[in-house]
Amino acid sequence: MPELPEVETSRRGISPHIVDKPIQNVLLRHHQLRWPIPDDLLQHIHYQPVLNVDRRAKYLLVRFATGTLLIHLGMSGSLRICDLDAPIQKHDHVDFVFTDCVLRYTDPRRFGAILWLGQSPEAHPLLSILGPEPLSDAFTAEWLYATSRNRKVPIKQFIMDQKVVTGVGNIYATEALFTAKISPIRAANNISLKRYAILVDEIKLILSQAIKQGGTTLRDFVGGDGKPGYFQQTLHVYGKTGERCPVCDNPLTSVKLAARNSVYCNHCQR
Repeated sequence: MPELPEVETSRRGISPHIVDKPIQNVLLRHHQLRWPIPDDLLQHIHYQPVLNVDRRAKYLLVRFATGTLLIHLGMSGSLRICDLDAPIQKHDHVDFVFTDCVLRYTDPRRFGAILWLGQSPEAHPLLSILGPEPLSDAFTAEWLYATSRNRKVPIKQFIMDQKVVTGVGNIYATEALFTAKISPIRAANNISLKRYAILVDEIKLILSQAIKQGGTTLRDFVGGDGKPGYFQQTLHVYGKTGERCPVCDNPLTSVKLAARNSVYCNHCQR
């Protein structure tokens, strides 16, 4: 599933090609994603220039004077900038047509979303429940520590809770906990403020590095330019059950947490 760095990579990739340009047409080849794409979408944005492309958690927010278009990549979605005459492939479901290019939404599993939020996007239920952005000043050790005091869930599940902090998905939670030397199964309320300070720093560092390298391509993700991300080349433990820990050389183990596999070193991580 595309995580925050992949979505941010897509945002940076498509923005220069569409900002300040008016929508000429919207071609819907498949209306049913996770939710139906509004039939009247073109009416809201026809001939309207894109003012900006923002990101909130894993959602892309395409701003118009008339409102905001939300795009979520789901499990296998991607956005590409294409030529106007680019051949259409099997899973190319939506085209946003500009005068000189097409913003094409591709999604083999069709679990993404394209929704019109109107003039008050932050009030929409998908956005209103979200916690602070992990790369923002609002995401601090003090916030995590205070929020965790009555939470006995494993720390891995805690930092993947979108109400606690947005966009820290499975890959980056696994990696940050390893570099912070915190076991993913330790209870969230059993971690000190000092250790939370280390974890916050590692989350910010790893996400920033992943964005610089274009995200992590494990199956389907490509950036807005159609190129894959390369952060997987620097993963320490994710997906490496049974391999040797890069720090202590002990075998890496794994545990199921909320139906997700979490790889860690039970020697280095406490």
